Amino acid sequence: MDTAAGPVNVRIRDIQPVELSPGRRLLAGLIYLVIRLISLTLRWRLHDPTDVIGRTVNRPVIFCAWHNRLALALPAWRRFVQVRQPTRRIAAIASASRDGTLVAEILRKFGAQPVRGSSSRRGLHALLELVEWAKQDYDLAITPDGPRGPLYSVQPGVASLAQMTCLPILPLSYSLTHKITLKSWDRFQIPLPFSRCDLHVGDLIEVPRSYRDRERAEVQERIRESLMALAKD
Repeated sequence: MDTAAGPVNVRIRDIQPVELSPGRRLLAGLIYLVIRLISLTLRWRLHDPTDVIGRTVNRPVIFCAWHNRLALALPAWRRFVQVRQPTRRIAAIASASRDGTLVAEILRKFGAQPVRGSSSRRGLHALLELVEWAKQDYDLAITPDGPRGPLYSVQPGVASLAQMTCLPILPLSYSLTHKITLKSWDRFQIPLPFSRCDLHVGDLIEVPRSYRDRERAEVQERIRESLMALAKD
């Protein structure tokens, strides 16, 4: 996300949802239903050796996962995180593109608060909006290589978000025994019914307030190394 622009004031009450056409609203509902049904057939296994999820049960965090793992990100959050604290809420980034409008509607159906923006469009506004949701004790979710890549790259927005909110970054990934891998830039993974889904949780990454631009590359590399260690393509 580009944070070099001038100041932008964001208030949650000023944020208006983008309207979908009836056809795209129906499509979003169908995609949501398919994801829900497939997730119910999966054999889930959690790999969290240091109980990071348990240790952060009363503390919001920034969940960070690769773009090609979006399909099961919210079902996994609901299954392993929200179940421990039912009142827990989450705000997730979605592209400001037309496709992002569809994704935002799917996020809403999962009970998440969508935030529209990316590194190339509406980035600063989205960053500040996420900060406002963090002040309401929401978890945050971001894909560091989305929405256009390059694949498995970490853009600076996630580290800036952690610095501004004082929330730790929690890297996570999952691996599937059976899936379809699309020929898209991110090699998006579509889970197949009755697969085993292994959810891998990394160690927390803290970004202090004193974080400076010259340290950006080091923090981004730490995030990338953690995510790559968890990914089992």
